[in-house]
Amino acid sequence: MASGGGIEIDERRTEINSLFGPNDHIEDDDEDVESEDMEFVHINHKNALVSPSDEEYETLLDRLRGRLNESQAETIYSIGHGESDAPGLSNDDLQASIASLQSMAQSLNAECIELRRHQEEGGTVAEFLVRVRAEEKDFTEVRVAVVGNVDAGKSTLLGVLTHTELDNGRGYARQKLFRHKHEMESGRTSSVGNDILGFDSQGNIVNKPEHGNLDWVRICEKSSKVVTFIDLAGHEKYLKTTVFGMTGHAPDFSMLMVGANAGIVGMTKEHLGLALALGVPVFVVVTKIDMCPPNILQETLQMIHKILKSPGCRKIPVLVQNLDDVVISATNFTSERMCPIFQVSNVTGENLDLLKMFLNLLSTRMPCNYTAPAEFQIDETFAVPGVGTVVSGTTLKGHIKLGDTLLLGPDLSGHFMPILIKSIHRKRMPVKEVRGGQTASFSLKKLKRSQIRKGMVMVSPLVDPKGCWEFEGEILVLHHPTTISIKYQAMVHVGSVRQTATIISMSKEHLRTGDKAIVRFRFIKNPEYLREDMRMVFREGRTKAVGTVSKLFPYISAAAQNVRQPRASKKAAALAVTSADGSHQQRPQNEPQKPSKRIRRGNNGVRSLNDESKDTKEKEPEKET
Repeated sequence: MASGGGIEIDERRTEINSLFGPNDHIEDDDEDVESEDMEFVHINHKNALVSPSDEEYETLLDRLRGRLNESQAETIYSIGHGESDAPGLSNDDLQASIASLQSMAQSLNAECIELRRHQEEGGTVAEFLVRVRAEEKDFTEVRVAVVGNVDAGKSTLLGVLTHTELDNGRGYARQKLFRHKHEMESGRTSSVGNDILGFDSQGNIVNKPEHGNLDWVRICEKSSKVVTFIDLAGHEKYLKTTVFGMTGHAPDFSMLMVGANAGIVGMTKEHLGLALALGVPVFVVVTKIDMCPPNILQETLQMIHKILKSPGCRKIPVLVQNLDDVVISATNFTSERMCPIFQVSNVTGENLDLLKMFLNLLSTRMPCNYTAPAEFQIDETFAVPGVGTVVSGTTLKGHIKLGDTLLLGPDLSGHFMPILIKSIHRKRMPVKEVRGGQTASFSLKKLKRSQIRKGMVMVSPLVDPKGCWEFEGEILVLHHPTTISIKYQAMVHVGSVRQTATIISMSKEHLRTGDKAIVRFRFIKNPEYLREDMRMVFREGRTKAVGTVSKLFPYISAAAQNVRQPRASKKAAALAVTSADGSHQQRPQNEPQKPSKRIRRGNNGVRSLNDESKDTKEKEPEKET
């Protein structure tokens, strides 16, 4: 029996060998796998760029191209790091690696700028910024929201950065940014302002004011990257404007300004909490260090460290004091845990070069999604003489070209209308198309400004958009003096949407400060276009809550859910009664706002509305008992 079993096993082995081929082929496959693994290890080695073969060079080039595509035309490349015992290269190997990287960047039409060199255990490590040269009338855009308490120096710092001219200590620099007369008189920003800072492919600033004014078109033509500053209001009475700027303008980063002499006071914590709730990475800039005593400055920095390390923030504060700190902060900033802290003076210009370099290294967080259906949110409308209706906002995904037809809406009834794109401008520069993550202005054909409002969207017909009266969100109450119950009303900010909503159901009976719940809202005025997983802010007076949209109810009709529907039905019933009587017939468009006195008095034996309301009031207690 044993010998028979051995014969069967030998036969099966011969069958398997006949299926898979002789053993030498299997050994060849193993050798190929081993060679591929060896090649992969060599590419990841710190010496990969020293003298790569043609195949290794192509593989490294493909990797660099992929990194540039992922990070939208720029990346920071480190030479001397890799799979090895100790990082660092000798001088000869470092020069050879730099030459290989410059050759790769040249083939991708990119610039290779050295950021820093530092010594490690195995030698020297160098870091380079690889940035693609932008085509004409095209540039990468990064949006930075500037927040902080009133008199922290927000507008002054932006005036110094964008106009490349220091302040005189009395508000000279900020006068160039104000949009309204009362802002110049009071020195306080009350609106959402936009300012730009352009960097070329080498990382140099291209802003050069002519006669005190900036030519945005010339800056954009020369720039590979444009940093857009969203200058927001610091005063408490303009908080709703600041919230709209943080939600509607979709900033990539937030710059929190703190006056060194005043410290963290007023709205500073409010703005920091708002940025954290919306998931926007924050970096801190301490201003006015030239006029602040050293002991007060140290107290301010200690307070900033304490707040950033608190359980609500859980950030890692990093005090930026040299170029190495700038590069480390910029490479790790997108993790949202690190929080760089800069100390600058707008009068002496101290440390402004570190802040400019940091802004140059920032890359946008919003993915492009070029192939997705187009979606554009409107945050501002204009009526330009000789041009017509113009809307501005942010392209969330996809791309929009000149002459495209999009759906604009939702209107008061929740419908979307087709509109034609007549012209496109980016930072006042005419372009032929915009992509996801870019801000733009569109001129629309045959449309009045009164038909458009902030919060509307323009989407591709492929999306099949629907307006929502009701939505569900997971919210966290940050502060409320008493309790929140059903039928509570407050202002809801979701993206560029800003409208009052009513709570119609909750997962808990009452909500207090610190409570979490799933809440169903209903807009009281008109439907809005929302998407799931959008961040929302819920506020009313001192009440603040943040959360995420978790579920939409697009098929709830306006007639079924309108708050004023009972009054409308009574009016319709009264008209039906009068028309049946044969007197006082009217067309719907000429319908009065209130029923006439004759209807209310119940002339000619017709039952009046007051009697009906009295009957209903008398019946209600009977139902309760």
